[in-house]
Amino acid sequence: MLYRLKSAGYQSYLVGGGVRDLLLGREPKDFDVATDATPEQVREVFRNCRLIGRRFRLAHVHFGRDIIEVATFRSMQDESGPGDRESENGMLVRDNIYGTIEEDALRRDFTINALYYNIEDFSVVDYAGGVKDLEQGVLRLLGDPETRYREDPVRMLRAVRFAAKLGFMINEACEKPLFELGSLLQSVPPARLFEEVLKLFMAGVALHSFEKLRHYGLFAELFPATEESLAHEDHEFPITFVNRGLHNTDLRVREGKPVTPAFLFAVLLWEPVRLLAERYRASGEPPLPAMQQAGNDVLMAQLDRVSLPKRFSLPMREIWNLQHRFEQRAGKRPHRLLTHPRFRAAYDFLLLRAEAGEIDAELADWWTRFQECDGETRGQMVNQAGNGGELPKKRRRRRKRPSRSAPRTPSGD
Repeated sequence: MLYRLKSAGYQSYLVGGGVRDLLLGREPKDFDVATDATPEQVREVFRNCRLIGRRFRLAHVHFGRDIIEVATFRSMQDESGPGDRESENGMLVRDNIYGTIEEDALRRDFTINALYYNIEDFSVVDYAGGVKDLEQGVLRLLGDPETRYREDPVRMLRAVRFAAKLGFMINEACEKPLFELGSLLQSVPPARLFEEVLKLFMAGVALHSFEKLRHYGLFAELFPATEESLAHEDHEFPITFVNRGLHNTDLRVREGKPVTPAFLFAVLLWEPVRLLAERYRASGEPPLPAMQQAGNDVLMAQLDRVSLPKRFSLPMREIWNLQHRFEQRAGKRPHRLLTHPRFRAAYDFLLLRAEAGEIDAELADWWTRFQECDGETRGQMVNQAGNGGELPKKRRRRRKRPSRSAPRTPSGD
């Protein structure tokens, strides 16, 4: 592709993450191209090209299922330029215009993403000191950090993601605003934040990303109800549950196994849902309606921050709603639950709850045996299940607190 643009008389470079990963000895997931050709000129060169974008046009060149994004060199305008304007929420907005490769490099976010591979002499073009930062393991923004974050608050999430993914340290000047500007994420469309959450938690470093997001106070901007419940937890199991869920997600990603956002969000939102369902049950609601109402309330509030398409939210809620059915081990109910299309995901969720200490491990062990044995043994297990198929609830130990500290009130009470 690069040679084709070159033969048509245009400059073209491999740019960004692809170059960064190659220099780090990693396998790039995708490749982006920067060129001095306008999007319309790129379309003239490639018939399999589609132009996208409004404020800044991009060319997507299709090769089967693969898409190469081709961007025209952008101009880096001065902070006081006429293209700058500030929205009501404090974000800086700029209208992009075409420029030179030098301007394009300085317009990018992080120095390690401002590297260009030149096919003419097989060299790496570095206008921003990105190679040195790669060698030193430093993540550094180009330009004034606060200004760059205000231009696009998602850069704060990208900083966390790259730091977790690459194991880099965030430059001190770039790190300080992370503690101060998190509220700007509230101005980002929920649909865009959904895509960023997937990148943070489905790249094999979910647990590390989660810890960093909480450290900078950014997780609270993405999942406020979850952060509130974790901050006021009276037991160890909520944070243990989330940590184990994210750790298992990382293992599946590294082993090449599928991971669904439905299960991921079910883990991240479980604690606020569980607490609210308990309150509904305490007020007289039966278990299933209580769980359904709690799941609906928490999800509706969550959608204001990070959206979740129905193709994921529906199975997520099924995972939650099936949890109380695992406690019903009498009669035909266990056999019917075993045939439910969402049984496996709900069972995996049950195992996480048991591993975290939220429920008695005996319940998870029972369902593990129930799946593995033959029909006759299953019948015997159902007949032997005591208490009408219900397990006694496990007493949870409260953490000891210093005598000088006042006892905490459960979240939402």
